Parts: sequence; structure tokens; C-alpha cells
Amino acid sequence: MSITSTNDSASKLTNTDWELDFYSRPILEKNGKKRWDLIISSTSNFNHEENFYWNKTCPPNEVNSIWLTKSLSEAIENASIMGYGRPERVRFWRSSMKSIIKKSLENLGIEPLISRRTYSLFERIEYFEKEVYPNEEGYIRGVLAPSFSSQIANEPKPLPEAVRGDSLAISELSIRELKKANTWPIEFGDIFPIRENINDDYFVPGLRLFSENRAIALAAWFSSLEPVKLEINKGRLILEALENDNWLVSDFPNKDAEALKQKFSESRKLANGYQFISIQTDPYIEEFAGFWLLKDIDLIN
Repeated sequence: MSITSTNDSASKLTNTDWELDFYSRPILEKNGKKRWDLIISSTSNFNHEENFYWNKTCPPNEVNSIWLTKSLSEAIENASIMGYGRPERVRFWRSSMKSIIKKSLENLGIEPLISRRTYSLFERIEYFEKEVYPNEEGYIRGVLAPSFSSQIANEPKPLPEAVRGDSLAISELSIRELKKANTWPIEFGDIFPIRENINDDYFVPGLRLFSENRAIALAAWFSSLEPVKLEINKGRLILEALENDNWLVSDFPNKDAEALKQKFSESRKLANGYQFISIQTDPYIEEFAGFWLLKDIDLIN
């Protein structure tokens, strides 16, 4: 089984990163074996009107780098036909498949990046788990392909002294403002298009870090983290990043922590789970040494 998106554009589009998951799914085939699917999504960015999607079922006895390399080559060829460039980098987060995925990508000269910053992929997996798999023969309710959120959380490490900045603040930006983020002066960071159907007046919570003399250095360090989402846990503001890293940003009094936790919850319900991190030299200057749009996504798993 393979599924692709449609794109009417005849012109060659700019290269984009891909996001990949290769694992078993909640389907039992007629032979009693679990189905294995390769699921690919291009990373959302402002250069593409729609994402490239591709998926293919793998026979259970061919779950190896040979099959995956061949299938990735097929996906790249399909993407090229549709006007998408070859990916230079592919993000994935499933640690148990790390060696197979890394080897396959390296076979094709593509940079593998272990990261949970795969928001388009999470939405694609959720689509299959809600809309596709339950309608297929052999579907089994329950967890057959655990998400990263089910892994044992590592105890958060304090942010290194050198990257804590001079001060920090918890702030909010409106959806209306974030829809213009691609026009902002940003040195380091990663942003993606905001869904158009979200009310412009909804507010998104985030973390602002300020450093008068080291803002660029801070932003470069945060960029290497692949920041995923912010979370309040036991009165602590935690930054989740990379494969399974947790960083302690700050401690809050119980009252403040509960208020921030509520803001995160409201954003998840009303504003697609959006969050942000900004790094600036000064709170009154609208220039960013770093800016990352984040997303708090809960998968069915």
C-alpha cells in the first residue's frame, strides 16, 4: 500500500526536510504478523502550499535496511515526479529503529537527524490511526506502535549556566502575530505555517529569554537542541528536545506553575498546541537572535 499527495505545480519546489517513521501498526495481517508501515511527511514550511506524503507497507520478513533503502529511493523518485526536491535531512525519533533508519539514509547520502521535532509526521500518524487503520481488516485496538510520549521520561537537567541568559519571561503571542512570523528578522530558529482555520485572537504561550551580550550564542546552542515542547511538571518549566532530552528551565511557585499549565492546556485545545521560544537582546527590540515555533501534540498512543 502506498499513498501520495497531489500537487498541480509543474515547477520544481525548494528542497525540504522529511520526517519518517518505520514501525509496526495496529493491524494483524492474515498470517498473524503485525503490519509494518513506512510513513513519510515533508516538513511544513512557507515555501510549500502542501506537504509531500508517502507511505508503504513492509513485509514482516523484510524489516531491514535493504528494504528501507529501496523504499526511500522509490519515495524520492515519486517526490521528484511531483515537483518536490530531494531531502537533505530526515528527522526520526523511534530509538528502537535507529540503526536501520540511519544506515538506510546514509546509504542514500541523506543526513539522519534523531529528533522529536516531527510535527507533520505526528499529524500524519494520527490521521492513519483515526481515519484509516480502524476501517481495515485485522485492526486491533490498543498500543502496538508506542509513541515517544510513552517512553520513560529522563530527569530534567538544568540548563547550562552559559545559556540561561540575563532574564526570562513567560509571555503570549496571538495567532494573528504568529501567522506573520516568516517576515520577522530571525538569526536562528525554525518556524512553520500556522493553520489558517485557527482564530486569530487566540493566544499562544511561550518562553522569552533575554541576553544583552550573548543572545546569538544562546540561540546557536538552542538551535542544536531541536526544541520540541514546553511543559510544566511539579512546578518546573521543562523543555523537551532532541530524542529524549529534558531541560529544566526554571522553577515556579505553585500558583504560577498552575496558571502556566492552564495556558498550555488551553493552547492545546484552542490553538493546535502551539508554543514558542524566543531569544532577544532586549524585550523592546523586535529582532530575534532565535525564534522557534513549538507544538504540543498528544498521539492516540
